[in-house]
Amino acid sequence: LKRLVDILLVCLSAPVWLPVVAALALFIRRDGGPAFYTQKRVGRDGTEFEFLKLRTMIVGADDYLRAYLAENPAAKAEWDLHQKLQDDPRITGFGRFLRKSSLDELPQLLNVLRGDMSIVGPRPMMPNQKSLYPGTAYYRMRPGLTGFWQISDRHGTTFAARAAR
Repeated sequence: LKRLVDILLVCLSAPVWLPVVAALALFIRRDGGPAFYTQKRVGRDGTEFEFLKLRTMIVGADDYLRAYLAENPAAKAEWDLHQKLQDDPRITGFGRFLRKSSLDELPQLLNVLRGDMSIVGPRPMMPNQKSLYPGTAYYRMRPGLTGFWQISDRHGTTFAARAAR
């Protein structure tokens, strides 16, 4: 029943969110990079899928992060604890707006349609974060576009505390 509700909600809202995604993608393309960003994430039963977002970072952000963390011990400690940086130098100006408004997440509605994700559930983890998640409960659910962590602690918690929810 939850899957059917997910499909209905995504399809019924498509006339609203699809034009918004298209307009934002055109705006992002102005800087010459791709509009979308894909990343491997872990889904239900531990299967990996391509997680879709609007690009909010500079092109080559993953390589930049490795170099940045190697040069900045404080940033490395922050990354190790939270799996994110409060003041991430890779995020573009427009990307900050997209993240603050959560508009960068809209393409994940396609992940919901494909069955990789649900509208509500735990956020999908990256494959290299598997060891940070306690137990096996995560693997019994479809990861979600939104969940408890997004509406409660969002930026005010450690990665371990987030994973425990």
